[in-house]
Amino acid sequence: MTESPRIGEVIEASTAGFVAQCYELYQLPPLGSLVKTGGQSPELLGIVYGAATTSLEPGRRPIARGRDETDEESIYRSNPQLSKLLRSEFMALVVGYRDNGSLYRYLPPQPARIHGFVYQCPPGEIMEFSQSFDFLNILASAHLPVSTEELIAASLRQMSQVNEDPRRFLVAAGKELSVLFSQDFNQLKAILERIRP
Repeated sequence: MTESPRIGEVIEASTAGFVAQCYELYQLPPLGSLVKTGGQSPELLGIVYGAATTSLEPGRRPIARGRDETDEESIYRSNPQLSKLLRSEFMALVVGYRDNGSLYRYLPPQPARIHGFVYQCPPGEIMEFSQSFDFLNILASAHLPVSTEELIAASLRQMSQVNEDPRRFLVAAGKELSVLFSQDFNQLKAILERIRP
């Protein structure tokens, strides 16, 4: 498999998820994208469910600086210290792991390591992971600050982009979702409306 560039580093971890700080301000992976930890075994796979750019100092909010600037980029040129005072972080829900070459679509035995490197998964690994929809159970039962419908739809849209036949992939996902949400038609309908290509 090809290796993607590192996008960040784990700064908080549990068995069910991790928080990573990006090396570059605003260089966040998209909602629903598949990311992985590296450099250790097992290699954890997570789906991005949230992101934020905040001040490095808790409780201290950034102040407006662009009154006399012509565009947003000139704010950062006039105030180069801003890139050192702000941080971009994202949260990922662990949906599987790879250990000794085998891929598992359920929670790992241990959480990610603090300061472990985080990579955006390359297309080949996304295609391999998305050959089974077993991970949808984890997404459907997670209690997160983003709605289940939005997260499932975003992850399936992201995965469909690397599949050879995106429409067929989404139809197969829709069939799996109809079984998973057979008792909640409104939730199923909300997800299906959001995954249309």
